[in-house]
Amino acid sequence: MHYRIFPTFIKGAVFNRYRAGIAAGLLLALIGSGVSASLPAASTLSAEPHHNQTLKYVNYFIERYHYRKTRLDDPLSSRILDRYLDALDANRIYFLAVDIESFETLRFELDDYLGSHNSDPLFTIFNRYRDRIIERIDYALGRLNQPFDFSANEAYPFDRTEAPWAIDGAALDDLWRRRVKNDYLILKLEGKPQEEIADTLRDRYQQQKRRILQISSQDVFQTILNAYMSAIEPHTGYFSPRATENFKIRMSLSLEGIGAVLQSQNEFTVVQRVVPGGPAEVEGSLRAGDRIVGVGQGNGDPVVDVIGWRLDDVVDLIRGPKGSIVRLQIRPDPKTGKSESRILALTRDQIKLEEQAAQSMLLEVSGPDHIQRIGVIDIPTFYIDFDARSRGDADYRSTTRDVRRLIQDLEREGVNGLIVDLRGNGGGALAEATALTGLFIDSGPVVQVRDARGRTSVNRDPDKGIAYAGPLAVIVDRNSASASEIFSGAIQDYRRGIIIGEPTYGKGTVQNLINLDPYSEDQEQPLGQLKLTIAQFFRINGESTQHRGIVPDFVLPGVEPDLPYGEKALDNALPFAQIGAAAFSRFSDSALDLQRLREAHDRRVVDDPDFTYLAGLRDLDRVLTQSREVSLLESQRKAERDQREETQQRIFETLKAAHGVSDDADEPLQDLPRDAVLLESARILTDLRLGNFDNRLVVQLVKKDSTPLSSAAKDHNAVGQ
Repeated sequence: MHYRIFPTFIKGAVFNRYRAGIAAGLLLALIGSGVSASLPAASTLSAEPHHNQTLKYVNYFIERYHYRKTRLDDPLSSRILDRYLDALDANRIYFLAVDIESFETLRFELDDYLGSHNSDPLFTIFNRYRDRIIERIDYALGRLNQPFDFSANEAYPFDRTEAPWAIDGAALDDLWRRRVKNDYLILKLEGKPQEEIADTLRDRYQQQKRRILQISSQDVFQTILNAYMSAIEPHTGYFSPRATENFKIRMSLSLEGIGAVLQSQNEFTVVQRVVPGGPAEVEGSLRAGDRIVGVGQGNGDPVVDVIGWRLDDVVDLIRGPKGSIVRLQIRPDPKTGKSESRILALTRDQIKLEEQAAQSMLLEVSGPDHIQRIGVIDIPTFYIDFDARSRGDADYRSTTRDVRRLIQDLEREGVNGLIVDLRGNGGGALAEATALTGLFIDSGPVVQVRDARGRTSVNRDPDKGIAYAGPLAVIVDRNSASASEIFSGAIQDYRRGIIIGEPTYGKGTVQNLINLDPYSEDQEQPLGQLKLTIAQFFRINGESTQHRGIVPDFVLPGVEPDLPYGEKALDNALPFAQIGAAAFSRFSDSALDLQRLREAHDRRVVDDPDFTYLAGLRDLDRVLTQSREVSLLESQRKAERDQREETQQRIFETLKAAHGVSDDADEPLQDLPRDAVLLESARILTDLRLGNFDNRLVVQLVKKDSTPLSSAAKDHNAVGQ
């Protein structure tokens, strides 16, 4: 059995609250966008036979194996209804009060339906939801044909999560009039030509309408089950067969396909970029911007027209076994001026997702009489190719294997210290957190695990010996969770290194994947996988990371605004707990003179321009996040925008002046430090190694082992092939 500490995916808070509230609900994010001249009518969605089978086994495994003893009863039924409505319409911009009143009859009946493997009432709610969205989009499209008065002193409430449901259609019409007016005003203030604004919004709303019409029964069922699961606790969930495949790709950092990142643009599937080393790059003719309008299998099957298809349906056709052939009908990027389509035949191969693997860089820290080389290893997630390992593949991919190689490379560069950067790392495989810790200790316990029966086991360093014995620092932030907390907690408990950054997320639970496919009555119909919370993990000092997370030895601010975050912000998370400590031996107590390190750090950052810059941005974010509405008075919005831009520019000019960057610089941003926390971490680690506690340390990048992760790879709307 492979225990997994599943990643906690958290959306970053670097956002503009004036544009908030635009999303059309959770389900709209499940699929790609598209638009066509005529849209199909909505068909009623209902549960399929395999959904009933899935519910049967989900109920069975939850009742018997979930860490939190759970009964499918009236209180849980009530929570499921609330979670489901939040998943569909958290901002309360589609449903009417009369809809919610009609759903109330189900509040204490869903347990009976779900207990008998029946999800029909929740499909009924979804069908009403879809009808309401179409009504709203049709209203928005019609409203674009009328003028707006931007001299009227009114506001648009973009955050309605705590607002009452609209009493009737007229109330929703007024809300949506202001919503469309806000969309229009945003484009107007951005300088978009007046004659183009309505067309831009019309295309946007039509795309939203197509997305809601493309939602399948499987999409709805996944949302239903995840509402059910999250009503029990936050990290139990359901992966549909398609989501299961995507999860395997994320964990193994590999897939079998053509090596291209695709996205939807209007009705087309568009190549966003070509993956280095993949079949598409080797063949050489596929370009970013090309449109895939048809897909055929092998050398003889007909090419299927895919214009207007969902992105993930196109993806399913393009992916396939290594060595098989796929034929793509390609229409060139319109910007090239070419229009004639061509057929491109590619042989699928295994694609390595190198950009999502651990990467390294080398920093130099210069003092008055010394230069220290500090290695940095950035670990985005704790990944492992479980399938390859199960097959006995000697070269299977894993975080620990990659980090060991990077350590060897850095030691050949003569590093004097090492930083492991876990910022944004939401977790991954429990075994990898244990094995990675083992690279920095000789032997001993790493984490304790208590299962649903109260039995406690100790996971130990699997390999004797140390891969790196020098000075060590670990950087964490509020998005470092699960496996990241196991690793950083063990390093802190052993006093093997110093922890720097923000208090972590505080997720201390263990999940396991249960494959439901073997239980399917139709072996041609996969059922997906259940992600079940089966245990809680504890640090070797006996403390859980639940709620509390890991508190760094050096607390440095992050870039996100001061908002509640982590497990402690969730209403049904497991509580903090504590058990007995494991038997372990710390590194020498005198190895870490934390007090003197903190004093030197405090002297440096009090006037540090980079931290002053971060503080200024957080103060600005704090102002923006305090409001739940935005003015629709054009003169006021302009004044607010100008004030924001003036404040941002003033903060930026102060930073430029502090670093001696002139306005004449070709790329002024390139000449400024981009990561104050990383740079100060390198200084702290230098202090630790030398014991000089110097205020005059200068840090610069010397070498990076690979190209930085591109914006394309970070785009959550893009899908790799």
